[in-house]
Amino acid sequence: MLRRKTIANNARLLIGMAAFGLLPAMYLLMSGGAVPFIVACLLLAGGMISLSMHHRGHFDASGVAQVATLMATGLFLTIADPRLGDAGMAIALMGSVLAALIAHNSQRRASWYALALIIALGAIAAISGIGAMRLDDSQTLLASAFGFLCAFAVVAHSAHRINSAYEVHDKAQISAYRHLIEHVQDAVLRFGGDGAILLASRSSETLFGCPRYQLSGENLSSRLHVLDRPAFLTAFADANQGGRSRTIELRLRQDNPRAVSGVPRFVWVEMQLSPILDEAAHAGRYEVIALLRDITGRKDAEAAMAEARRSAEEALQAKSRFLATIGHELRTPLNAVVGFSEMMTSGIGGELPATHKEYAGLIHQSGKHLLEVVSMLLDMSRIEAGKFEVRAEPMAPGDIMPACLSMVEAMAAERQVQLLPEIEPDLPLVNADERLCRQILINLLSNAIKFSHEGGMVTATVKRQGQAINFSVRDRGIGMAPAALARIGEPFFQVQDGLTRKYEGTGLGLSIVKGLVELHGGTLRAMSEIGAGTTITVLLPINGPATKAGETADIVHLHREPLAQATTSSWQNETRKAQ
Repeated sequence: MLRRKTIANNARLLIGMAAFGLLPAMYLLMSGGAVPFIVACLLLAGGMISLSMHHRGHFDASGVAQVATLMATGLFLTIADPRLGDAGMAIALMGSVLAALIAHNSQRRASWYALALIIALGAIAAISGIGAMRLDDSQTLLASAFGFLCAFAVVAHSAHRINSAYEVHDKAQISAYRHLIEHVQDAVLRFGGDGAILLASRSSETLFGCPRYQLSGENLSSRLHVLDRPAFLTAFADANQGGRSRTIELRLRQDNPRAVSGVPRFVWVEMQLSPILDEAAHAGRYEVIALLRDITGRKDAEAAMAEARRSAEEALQAKSRFLATIGHELRTPLNAVVGFSEMMTSGIGGELPATHKEYAGLIHQSGKHLLEVVSMLLDMSRIEAGKFEVRAEPMAPGDIMPACLSMVEAMAAERQVQLLPEIEPDLPLVNADERLCRQILINLLSNAIKFSHEGGMVTATVKRQGQAINFSVRDRGIGMAPAALARIGEPFFQVQDGLTRKYEGTGLGLSIVKGLVELHGGTLRAMSEIGAGTTITVLLPINGPATKAGETADIVHLHREPLAQATTSSWQNETRKAQ
């Protein structure tokens, strides 16, 4: 828009000046002086052609017409004047300058080529004398002065308009940047090359707790916590001397004139340092722009979360210690209860009446069930504490299946469930703990039998699957919904909750299986459909777990969210005073 207006004004300026000079040129023409008249006509015609093209919307052609007008006028005066280096060449040069102001790159290059051609023609004409028209020197001087005045006026007007526009643009940019700095929520500081604060935004008053004029000329290090000053100086040096942007977090003293105590208050801020890369930087030191954001709320939330996680971990450790202690305290009397009740039912101490024998059997059954629950609690606490012992040795995976089936035969017979083993022949040896593998299979088979319908079938399969051994147990029982399937392995989780649930159990069987499988470096998978049954698959790597340490190095968390490590005390508890 600026370029279009400038071209239109140039055309009007050429028309006005040419029309003003046309009357004296006509008078000189009647006296025999044709050069001024020709120059005035060239300028008038060029201005009218340019203005006509501008009205039609051909803005580029309009600018080219103005450049061509000055070039043609310069060419005419160069040929008319036999002297080398006359005013015609100066007017042609003005045409190239005008092209540099209002034309595009290709038109600028063409104007310089045309200028070189005009200079060459003028030199040839001056040397050969072809251009000597033996005109009156006063008329030639007058025509040259008038043509140069018109060319200079057009070029000066174009330069003035463009320069004024750039000044307005720069002022608008500066005003926009000043408005942005004054109204942005983050505090903005500008540091000089020596580290002194040159400018502070309005929002810095809220962050620092003092008027911003007090910050001017001050060094920010005096307001930083003593422990954060080295980090700030290092980051500032990288930006000030190295020209690199840095982002750091540090504690800043916030003034409070109404404070009763003399203990300073520090707030956490995130500072972004960006150098102003200027070639005129003094002694290789750049000015630095700093953006400061108050992150005290975020730090408080992080500290509270860390404290909550630490408390949760301590509670988990206390729970594990409690389970281990109470488990050992309960196993001794329970073993005595189970043993003596078995002796009473077998008649070792003498025959009992039928009613008393029935009571002793109930005592034996209940004590055995309670002993199994205590054993599960102990196993789970040892797995979570990372104290479960894994002794991986080469074993035949197919050999443990018959023993496990025989241990659950009585339970299957009671519910009239048929057990069907499927063992693939020629299985390779697997490096695993045989005792734990038996426990895994027994837990899976017990669950499958418990949730099967009477007269149902449970299939136990052992086969090779790639670089792992596949132990899978499938039942045709009640099945599980997708929501319950996603929670398999959680401690104490049962599909049927509440006091009215049909199936007994603590919900620890599959969580223990999951922990034992993970200790072997394997995976636990489950597929189920309501009313169609459930298939639990355990994949154990043939090469065994990665480590064979006596105690597991990592704690296996049976909860869905891992616990964080203990953290140090929060920054609010620091009592050191910054000097």
